[in-house]
This record gives sequence, structure tokens and C-alpha cells, in this order.
Amino acid sequence: MSNRKSIFLKYFLIYSAVILISFICLGAVLLLVSSRYFLQEKKDMLSKNVTAAAENMTALISRSPTGWKSGSEQSLSDQTVRTGIDYLLCDEDGIIISSSDTKGRLFGLSVSKEMLSRFRTEPVYLMSDFEGTYEQCHVSGMKFTVSGPEYYMIALTPKGEQDDYVWEIMRIFLISMVLVYIIVIICVYFIAKRLSAPIIEIAEVSREIGKGNFSVKLPEYTIYEMQELSNAFNEMAASLKNYDTMRNSFVANVSHELRTPMTSIGGFVDGMLDGTIPPEQHKHYLTIISSEVSRLTRLVRSMLNLAKIEAGELKPNLTRFSVIDPIVDTLVTFESRLEAKNIEVRGLDIERTYLYADNDLVHQVMYNLIENAIKFVDEGGYIEFSFSSVGYMTVISIKNSGEGLSEDELPLVFDRFYKTDKSRGLDATGVGLGLNIVKSIIRLHGGKIMVRSVKGEYTEFVFTLPNRKIE
Repeated sequence: MSNRKSIFLKYFLIYSAVILISFICLGAVLLLVSSRYFLQEKKDMLSKNVTAAAENMTALISRSPTGWKSGSEQSLSDQTVRTGIDYLLCDEDGIIISSSDTKGRLFGLSVSKEMLSRFRTEPVYLMSDFEGTYEQCHVSGMKFTVSGPEYYMIALTPKGEQDDYVWEIMRIFLISMVLVYIIVIICVYFIAKRLSAPIIEIAEVSREIGKGNFSVKLPEYTIYEMQELSNAFNEMAASLKNYDTMRNSFVANVSHELRTPMTSIGGFVDGMLDGTIPPEQHKHYLTIISSEVSRLTRLVRSMLNLAKIEAGELKPNLTRFSVIDPIVDTLVTFESRLEAKNIEVRGLDIERTYLYADNDLVHQVMYNLIENAIKFVDEGGYIEFSFSSVGYMTVISIKNSGEGLSEDELPLVFDRFYKTDKSRGLDATGVGLGLNIVKSIIRLHGGKIMVRSVKGEYTEFVFTLPNRKIE
């Protein structure tokens, strides 16, 4: 069984836990605040009432210096009825003279000297159980003097009242918390559902894309982050669709380019083997087969170079050399074709201009571009070179006169296997990868390439290559 949890469940559990922890923290704060509030209220009330009881007792003793004791208990009991607080009256030795306990259970008992020593002429608060005589109580006591003798008035109330008060507050809080928590959890459920719905939708769309259906799209969302994700996902789907189209086109083109020469080779070989082609024509057809094999070799080599460049496996061997050297070497290779078409070569009578690049790769760039220029230059036309430096880059232009390219063809010339209609008629040996390789090599060096053309006048390729080491 899988241990993975859905994002909905994670959202739900996290939100629920956060809310529950918030309620617990709020309850703890409420408990602390209410306890402190009750304690402060109790202190103030005890202080006020013990002062009032001491004043009343002072007045009673002053009115009846000899018979006050008989009326003191009733006076304290009356105050207990009014305030709900118990009172004790002690002499200076701690002996309880009188109390609000009408049954007289405390009469004759004493309060410890240690406790009495803590009382002052102003009310003093403390917690005590009177050495086990009482339950734990809130106590406020003070000493006062009447006609010489010193007395102590003590007001006390059981701590259980505080516990009852706090528990009542907590009971109300717990009931409210449970009700609110249930309502909030229901809201969280629907919120988590809403937040996780786009994720589920994205997963479903991803599965469709995985099946090859690139037409699916995510809808627009009201949440900003989800909308950004939706836009990025739709852009990715569109890119994958374009890539799939390009891949299919690439496979179709490769299949076509491979099938055509292989079909020719197979047909000629079979013809020679079965006698359809007579022996005296074998040399002619073997020459054709050799040409087709060379075409296949160029195609495979070009595809391998492209694959290496795109995979980042082809690292340029950077050296400093003159840009004229690979151009002259290439022109020498095509000398017979230049003479056959009476082509004028311009722009090579310049001072030495250097490049900092891979000599072999730049040679391939020059070979492909010059071959392309020779293919399309008109009879008696020209091929013109120009060079200029811009910072650490050298701008190179190769321009040929001729029919030129249409505006529709310009964006396509660097695509793989693309051939103009005229190219198909002029050169059956090309594989349509030359300019794509040129673009890849120039990009590998950090340069750029562009093409411009005027129909019926010229075609010009302009590209940049580094002329010094970039630190």
C-alpha cells in the first residue's frame, strides 16, 4: 500500500493542525489572563474588605473597650454575609479571638508567628492553608492597634473559587472552540479542495500530453500563482507540440534523404547482379553508386556534428589564426566551379584579420557558406567578402549576386533539411543541413548569424566570430 498522501489531504491536515494549535495557544493565553485577572480582582477585593473589617473592629473596640468581644463575632458574620469572605481576628500572639465562623470551630486556635510577622499596617496578600486547618486560601491580612494592644485582621476565601471561575471560563471557551473548529474545518475542507483542484487538473493534462495529445490546455485561474503555472504549462505544451512536429518532420526528412540514395544504390547493384545492367556500363553506375555513398556519408557526418553540438559534446579548440586562410583554402577547392561560372571574387585584398576560434569548425562554416554562394551566384556574377571589428567580435559578410531569396524563404534557410525549390533543381547532392550546421557552429563560439536578400539582386550572410580571448 502506498504511503503517499494527496496534496488535498496534506493541505487539509496542515490547515487543521495549524488551526487546532492556534486554538490551544489561545486557550492557554486565555487561561493565564483569566487566572491573573481573577487573582488581581481577589487581591483588591480582600485588601478592600480586610481594611473595612479592621476599621469596623477598631470602631467597635473604641465604643466598648470591655464588652466588644461578645459583639465582634456577629460583626464579622455580618460582613461575611455582605461580602462572601471569611474573617479572623487575632491578638498579638496569634490566638484567634473572633471569626465569622458562627459555630466557633476556630475559637482558641492560633495563627503562626511566622504568618503574623508578614502582616503590616497595610493589607498583605499571601496563599496559605493555615497549617492544614483550612483548605488552600487566598489570604489578606493587616495589623492594627486600638488603645495599646495590637490586633490582626485576616480575610480569606477558598482557592476553589478561583478554580471554579477558571473552569467555567474554560468550559465556555471549549464549547465555543469546538463549534468554531467544526465550522472552520468545513471551510478548510472546501478551501483545500479548491486549492488542490488545479493540481489535479494539471496532472490530468500532463497524462494527456504524455499520451501525445498536445492540443490540451489548462484554463485560466483566479489565483495568481496558479495562473502563472497555467501559462507556463500551456507554453510548455505548445513548445512540445512544435517540437513533436519538428521531430516528425526531421524523421520524415532523414528517412527521405536516406531512402533516396539507398534505393538508387540497391537498384543499381541489383541491376548489375541480375544482368539488367550490362558489364560495359558497370563503371558508369559504380560512379553513381560512389556519389550516392558520398552523399550518405556527408549526411551522417553532418547529423553527428549537429548531435554533438546540441549535446554539448563538441568543445571548440580555440586558436588564433587569420580569417583569410580558411576562405582561401575553400576557394581553391572550388576553383574549377568558379572558373566555369566566370565568378569574380572581391574583398580579400585586406590587412590580416585574426579570429580566436576553432580553425577546423570555422573552415566548415566557410566551406558551407561559400559552396552555397557558388551554387546560387549568377553566371558572370560575383562573391564579395567584407570584414570589420566590433569590440571582441569580427563581423564577416559573404555576399553573392544572383536571384536572391524571397521574404517567405528568409526565415527558413537555417532550418534542417530545408531546401528552396531552386536549390532542389540546382543541387541534388545537398542534404539541407549545411546552413543549420553553420548556425550551430557560430552559436557554439558565442556569435550570431543573419541573412538578408533582395530578390533578383543578391543574397548576403552576415555573422560574427570572436577575435580575441574573452577573459
